[in-house]
Amino acid sequence: MAAVTYTKEDWKAEADIQRLPSGKFQGVVLITRMGSAAADASPRTVNAASETPEEALEEAKALAHRLLGDL
Repeated sequence: MAAVTYTKEDWKAEADIQRLPSGKFQGVVLITRMGSAAADASPRTVNAASETPEEALEEAKALAHRLLGDL
């Protein structure tokens, strides 16, 4: 994963996309503390599916910013 990475203090958000079986795309964000195993984290997905990978990545980046803002 990790098309785009953002950091805030000791947190890291990795935003990427996944292709759905329907052929659409969905944004995915993985939030982890720097220095801890990423395998312990659960990915968060954008609620809506997008028609293009670019739209899905923009949605994932927005979600990453919101999640980091909430920390």
